[in-house]
Amino acid sequence: MGTGASKAINMNSAAAEFVKATISSDTVVIFSKTYCPYCKMAKEVFNNLKHKYTLIELDQREDGSEMQDVLGELTGARSVPRVFVKGKFVGGGTDVQALYNKGELQLMLAA
Repeated sequence: MGTGASKAINMNSAAAEFVKATISSDTVVIFSKTYCPYCKMAKEVFNNLKHKYTLIELDQREDGSEMQDVLGELTGARSVPRVFVKGKFVGGGTDVQALYNKGELQLMLAA
């Protein structure tokens, strides 16, 4: 796709509604792909904290690509993982790892 050729994302589609509902359904929500090392990194952070999370593996869903488009619209990037804490996008794998290392993630979860 060239400049200005970005396709319109239907933010009212079933996939978009699922994404929005899922983000608000749990304290921690991770949109991931099973084979992605950065996704594994993000999951390990929450596993180390023994904090449960809702996990959506986009590569195991027929609507995964559409969901990724919706996440791109919501967060500014389609890359995975897309990690949300209390409905707020906090970044990807390295972002979550950095927040954890600084102790900020623990504070976000405790607040």
